[in-house]
Amino acid sequence: MALEFTDANFQETVLDSDKLAVVDFWAEWCGPCKMITPVIEALSDEYGDSINIGKLNVDHNSDTSFKYSVRSIPTILLIKNGEVVDKHVGTISKANLAAKIEQHK
Repeated sequence: MALEFTDANFQETVLDSDKLAVVDFWAEWCGPCKMITPVIEALSDEYGDSINIGKLNVDHNSDTSFKYSVRSIPTILLIKNGEVVDKHVGTISKANLAAKIEQHK
């Protein structure tokens, strides 16, 4: 099951973690975001605890969204050692996102 990232837990679960984090910036009203949800959930199940993969609702967590200049959703950031190592805006297939994860894992 994908993690729920928030402004309150982002520092601990993403930035301070020694694991790669995959953060899906989304909103409930966003159609393309709903298309990404099964991809995020499937990859979360496949990778288990080896990476931190989850979702951050932009409507409820504006500080983190603003900090990373998220202007379009879905936006997926791959963050490792506190730094953004990859970014994707829009929908993405499971295979393509998995390839990005493998590149930075």
